[in-house]
Amino acid sequence: MDIKLIALDLDGTLLDSRKRLSEANRQALSRCVENGIWVVPCTGRAVDGIPPEIKNIPGVRYAITTNGAVIYDLKEEAVIDSCMLPWELALEILYLLDSRHVMYDPYIERRGITEPRFFENLSDYGLSPELQKMVKMTRDIHPNIIEYVKQSHKPVEKINLFFSDMEERTRLRAELEQRDDILVTSSMPNNLEINAPGATKGEALHRLAAHLGIGAEQTMAVGDGENDFTMIRMAGVGVAMKNGSTELQAEADYITDTNDENGVASAITRLIFGAEL
Repeated sequence: MDIKLIALDLDGTLLDSRKRLSEANRQALSRCVENGIWVVPCTGRAVDGIPPEIKNIPGVRYAITTNGAVIYDLKEEAVIDSCMLPWELALEILYLLDSRHVMYDPYIERRGITEPRFFENLSDYGLSPELQKMVKMTRDIHPNIIEYVKQSHKPVEKINLFFSDMEERTRLRAELEQRDDILVTSSMPNNLEINAPGATKGEALHRLAAHLGIGAEQTMAVGDGENDFTMIRMAGVGVAMKNGSTELQAEADYITDTNDENGVASAITRLIFGAEL
């Protein structure tokens, strides 16, 4: 296959269940770089949430973050493309969320913004120990999220929600999806993610490929969750993880091993280099 760019979801895909990068996956990414293939983390996380062991792989220069809201040049430390929520719209959504039993944090300038009532009670919203550790490393604490957004006037990359009550999640999703000024998706069973229309991993993948002079047919994407649907559909080759949803697997061109079985390395080795792991 003539693949020039591979976009990789992180959680549930490139990283194992304990949020670690395996040596097999790291070697596979390095082999891609050595063969002139762009390796691009493509994640719901903000830039500062990408683990250093991924950022520091020589040749990993670009990242698609917050579900496609921001394409970032890691070398130049600069945004090269964005599709964000205006702060006024984000504020309207936050006011709506504030009356619900839900943990919410907007992502602004590469970081999540939280407040003590959420940060100190992460387990109340169904976050696993591994996810709690990641959240604590990637959030800035402010006394009041709404006041921060109101005073900063900064665009919002994404609003992330965590729920302890799945019925509340279902009700709120149905309400939010009636709007045409936001895009609602999810990356795990107990969360929702709110982006601006156009901020999808698939559309960002096409924009980055065009920026690099690469055809859409020369791209490959690997993912496991709902927020990966667009890139699996829009990439030249879409790969779903075996631990991913059956709906995503039905959209994919190829299904690889799970994230705890070096599924990314398996897909790269077999599809790009024509060998077995």
